[in-house]
Amino acid sequence: MDAIDRRIIATLQRDGRMSMTDLANAVGLSPTPCARRVARLEGDHVIRGYTARIDQKALGLPVSVFIWVELETQSKEAIDTFERAIRGFDRVMECHLMTGSRDILMRVVAADLADFDRFLEERLMRVPGIRSVRSSFALRSMVERAALPTM
Repeated sequence: MDAIDRRIIATLQRDGRMSMTDLANAVGLSPTPCARRVARLEGDHVIRGYTARIDQKALGLPVSVFIWVELETQSKEAIDTFERAIRGFDRVMECHLMTGSRDILMRVVAADLADFDRFLEERLMRVPGIRSVRSSFALRSMVERAALPTM
């Protein structure tokens, strides 16, 4: 990956809807070589897709909850079982396997406290192999970035 690839990535992170002509102009290429580079970055899975960033409050999901999950065992089977289960939960926006005393950190969105309680009781706590769950509610977001640094 060279400096032009990094400029393409940085530009697309700011505006993934721009035309190939506009992208090529922004990074100093003609459209055909630019399109080839974008296709290569997509084929190499550097660019994994294009999405719209949506305000979660506008969709009626203003609450963000960070949940620490401790599993009964940290075996590959237990982690795989947990991962398969939570992949089906659309309220889970992020889920990370962590080091330390707690195994999993998740970010979940909810409409309100009652909605989160339903998610907890009807979905998360029914996943086999959970030893404990601790949650913290985000009061406000101080930094949110979708764009990665391109160095």
